[in-house]
Amino acid sequence: MKKPFRKTLMRKPDEMERQITARAQRNSYLFLVCALLLWSLYESIEVYTRHGRLNPLPCFLLVGAVLVQSFSQLILTRRAVRDDEDSYETGPLVKIVVLACVLACVAAGIAAAVVLMGVHT
Repeated sequence: MKKPFRKTLMRKPDEMERQITARAQRNSYLFLVCALLLWSLYESIEVYTRHGRLNPLPCFLLVGAVLVQSFSQLILTRRAVRDDEDSYETGPLVKIVVLACVLACVAAGIAAAVVLMGVHT
């Protein structure tokens, strides 16, 4: 007898399906980072060749994508080793704190860039 359609959609993925999904997500992330990097370079070349205004959006998106990926990787690592007594637990925590400081510096730099772009000389 066939399984109902509803049951096949609700099952948990097996290991191979999870690996395929993880690989697809990694490939899409790499595409996103490469596209944003190329867009940032294109905007920079346009500014230098035509002496126009800089469009900071691709740079902000690139930095945001890298920070989100780094934070999520560190937090998932911390959760994975939280109950393991043999692991060095403070490593991911220290990296999370350092990354939070970097994020604060980046946010301050973005705020300064926005303020300076608004000032006309």
